[in-house]
Amino acid sequence: RLVPAAVLFLLSLSLIPWLGADVRWLWTFVGVALAVSRMRRSMLWIALLVLAGLTFAVGVWDDADVGNSALNAAVILSVSVMMATLTGNITTLARLRAAQHQVAELAAERERGRVARDVHDILGHSLTVITVKAELAGRLMDAGSPAARDEIAQIEQLARGALADVRATVHGFRGVSISGELAAARAALESAGVTPDLPGSTEQVPADRRELAGWVVRESVTNVVRHAGAHACRVRLSARGVEVDDDGCGPSTTASSGSGLTGLRERVETAGARLTVGRSDLGGFRVKVTW
Repeated sequence: RLVPAAVLFLLSLSLIPWLGADVRWLWTFVGVALAVSRMRRSMLWIALLVLAGLTFAVGVWDDADVGNSALNAAVILSVSVMMATLTGNITTLARLRAAQHQVAELAAERERGRVARDVHDILGHSLTVITVKAELAGRLMDAGSPAARDEIAQIEQLARGALADVRATVHGFRGVSISGELAAARAALESAGVTPDLPGSTEQVPADRRELAGWVVRESVTNVVRHAGAHACRVRLSARGVEVDDDGCGPSTTASSGSGLTGLRERVETAGARLTVGRSDLGGFRVKVTW
């Protein structure tokens, strides 16, 4: 990077036969070349001070006016410092743009993760309930029960609700409440033939944790309906967390490492809470979130 400055200096020396000591005025370009070389700041200051001092010394040696020589040195130093500052600003701006690009990529990746996680949680729950109700409607139709029509109507409502939820999620407007999820959990569990043991109140859950508690109940109950083969499911709420237990087949690789619980774990950890899974005192699977 110092080659251009060195070349300019040598070229200026080649003009001495015509310009004499006035060639020192051309060293302004040498100073600019040094300034834009992006060398270390300390080395740059040393090089510019040496160049300015050499300029002043040549002027004095040529019996030029001291003020004129000082002006010559000051011009070289000031113009070079100005260019060094401009170069530093351009470099900083380039770094800021690179950082902004990286932040934009990270934000886009985070948003894709949010949408993927929310869509999985919403569709997983809704489609599970739709599947259970469709099986129930099929059995009722085989038995000739008029209740099959009601189940089919509920399936239609669930499908429309799931579509609306997906649209809201994609646009970032999806909201979850613990009270709404408990009501949905009761309907899903009863449709699957699982006895629900749910709290009658959600007042004990802090207001800033109710949405997270709703996601925990949604994903946990979905896993109970899908994988547990349970006959009973219990949900407990407290000021410190939420716990979902069942009496099904217990912890399994599918349940404990599936994408649903992985997404739930990410959501819980992002909220500053802690998720643990294991065997329940009911004999089945337990999902516990504490904050």
